[in-house]
Order: sequence, then structure tokens, then C-alpha cells
Amino acid sequence: MATWDSTPADLELFRRELDSFVPPVIFDAHAHWYRADHFPADARPALVTSGPDVAGSAAFDVEMEKITPGRQTEGLFFPYPHAQVDVEAANVFLAAELQKRPGSRGQMLITPQQDPELIREMVRRHGFVGLKCYHVFSSTTPTYDSRIEDFLPESHVQVANDLGLSITLHMVRQRALADRQNQVTIRRYCEQYPQIKLILAHAARGFNVHHTIEGIESLRGLQNVWFDTSAVTDSGAIEAILRVFGPSRVLYGSDFPVSHLRGRCVSLGDSFLWISAENTELDVPYGRIELATVGHESLRTLKVACQSMRLTDREVEAIFLTNARELWGLA
Repeated sequence: MATWDSTPADLELFRRELDSFVPPVIFDAHAHWYRADHFPADARPALVTSGPDVAGSAAFDVEMEKITPGRQTEGLFFPYPHAQVDVEAANVFLAAELQKRPGSRGQMLITPQQDPELIREMVRRHGFVGLKCYHVFSSTTPTYDSRIEDFLPESHVQVANDLGLSITLHMVRQRALADRQNQVTIRRYCEQYPQIKLILAHAARGFNVHHTIEGIESLRGLQNVWFDTSAVTDSGAIEAILRVFGPSRVLYGSDFPVSHLRGRCVSLGDSFLWISAENTELDVPYGRIELATVGHESLRTLKVACQSMRLTDREVEAIFLTNARELWGLA
């Protein structure tokens, strides 16, 4: 089955578990748009190869109907980061697609080699509200060992501070938010550049829930840090954030098109593993396991966290919509 396919079981899961939880109007604070021809033909990500050739505004609406049916969705969009993507073309495509969605916003994909003044000019020209950095553009080998400064240099943070931009940061290193170097850099950037709006993707990269639980206290008191829920499938990371920062700092994100993969991420030891049909035996004595989409697993996780922390309906709506509206000044 192609990655992007939907099944009756998907719709039944949403109806049974999520329909009463997800509000009718939502803002997706972490979603990627792409064109397949912006990647080398022999190096396209599997998700791009299995999906539509052009995944922009129209395709997003069609495809997210499989994850959150019947919902009106706007979002914060950025290009699909890949070491060989045509960054300039991807940003131009993003800007053009955003013209079709006045209720949505975009972040410019950046690389550490870019001239800060070029970033400043591109942001102003295209009306981007933020920057999207990613470790694959780091010169550190392997890039998963990169310091934040290796792919989000201070000169770029200065531009974001000057222009009041948001920055979506997917930190790396083995222990994510529990890594002391990551903690120090995040605090320094937020305190030294108070006009940035730093969004720590994936519940502060809480793919191993214990890393976010252990590290979240290091950020207590920061006034310009937020957390998106994209592709997180363990409620403990979101619960830890809610305990320290409250629901006003949490933003729903789908991680489209990762939302359409099947499986989930689990904490293992001091790391994590993405379970999929390719790496897991799904025929077990008690029946065959049918994997749900990451989009649905992540929504289930967010629901459990909200219930565990006894959030009100208004606070749940803030995570799905009003926090983002306030952050980017949307009506």
C-alpha cells in the first residue's frame, strides 16, 4: 500500500477516538510543502516519491482530509528540508502557494552558509514570518551530532531578532533537550535575542520522552519559547511541557507529509525507534497489527496528554488554534 493511502480503519479510528477532540477549525504549526522536481531525481525522499508531484496548498487540503476529516485548516508551512533540495526554488514555491491562503503563514528554509542579509531580504520580499533551519545542512559529520550553532548560526538569529521572526528548531544530538549544550544554546539565544519566537519542534524533540522530561526544567522562565506537537507519539513529553509552561506555549503540528507514514516512535534506552511495517513483524499470535498513520497516533497522544493534565476545552482549542493566532497576529 502506498504511504499516502487511506483506509476505512483510519476513518473509523478518527470517528471513534478523535472526532470529539479535534476542534472544527485548526492551525497546523508544523507542515511541509514541496515540489518533487526540486530534488534530484535519484535522491528524492521516499515520502516525496510516493506522494503527489506537487504538494502545496491544494494537495494539503486533499491529503489532510484523511487525517482530520471535516476540519478547516490553516497552517505554518515551510519547505521539505533535504540535503540536496533546491533551497531557493523551494522558498519561491512556498511563497507562491501562500498567496492562495491568506490565513496561513510561511517560514523560509535556511542553510548556515546563507548570507544573513540575503535572508533578511528574502523574508521581506516574500512576507515570511520565520525561519526553518535543519541539521542536514550542517557541516558536522554525522549531522545528527550537530550543535544548534552548526545549523542555526547566531548571525541568522540576529536577523530573526531584528525582524521579530519565529524560528522552528528541530534540535539533534543523542539526548536532545537533556543535552547540556543544547540547553545552554537555547537559553542563550532566547535571552540574548528576546524578539525571536523560538519553536522547539516535536515537543523539544521528545521522541525519547525521557529526554524532554529530564531537560524541560532547564528552560523554565523563558518568555519566548514554544513547543509544537508534530509527530510525537508518547504523551509524557507533552505532559512535561504542559507542567512547566502550560497550554499557552503548545502548538498543534501534523508534520505533513510525515503525518501520512504508518507507525509510531517509541523510546528505547537512551534513544528511540520508529516502528514501521518495514522493521517490525506485524503478524503476532493474537492477530495481525494494522498500523495507524503517524498523524493519528500523534493526535491520540495529544489527547491523552490533554486529558491527563485536565485541560479545559478552551485550553485544548488554544493548542489547536488560538495560540498560533496570537503568536502570528492572525485574526
